[in-house]
Amino acid sequence: MAEYTFITNPMSRGQIARWALHEAGADYETVLVDWSARPQLLLDSNPMGKVPTLIHHRPGGDQVITECAAICDYLARASAPNLAPTDDELADYTRWMYFAAGPLEQAIIAKAVGWDVPEGKGGMVGFGSYDRAVDVLEGLLTGREYVCGSRFTMADVYVGSQVDWGVNFKSLPNREAFTAYAERFRARDGYKAAKAIDMDLIAKAQASA
Repeated sequence: MAEYTFITNPMSRGQIARWALHEAGADYETVLVDWSARPQLLLDSNPMGKVPTLIHHRPGGDQVITECAAICDYLARASAPNLAPTDDELADYTRWMYFAAGPLEQAIIAKAVGWDVPEGKGGMVGFGSYDRAVDVLEGLLTGREYVCGSRFTMADVYVGSQVDWGVNFKSLPNREAFTAYAERFRARDGYKAAKAIDMDLIAKAQASA
């Protein structure tokens, strides 16, 4: 048995977790989910029925990890300490990973589905406004190579995935800080290997549809 069981669908946020698995050099097997018939393994592991769901088969018993930011952080700590933060990096690593998982994603999704924050109600939502969240992200990525500075960490898998999606699908504006950051992480072997697997799975699914 592989160390990890990775339950996913390639047309999902599972692409984030697969990239994290490859950056961590993790030994894993994939269980693919058909949206019309979620396997019992998924429902038993994650009652939300969501992918990605990761199961870590440890000597003391299986551990289930859900939510992409948590999966990224867990993999760094459990299987790739070189991608976990140093003491000096911990604040940036934690702050920006959860900024991307919270305010940034909320802002992008709200804009995509047409949810407008009423005038004067910005303080009630975690992101304030789409423009504010995007400007903060741009400020982070201006003048530094990666989230924690000059070194790639697992925070870059999560933040990078948000930028990758945003640049590809225009949910983020076209700004130099975003495109330059994307060029750096897209050159990584882990990114290219994971992306190739998911793109192949998507192509096969479309061909058989």
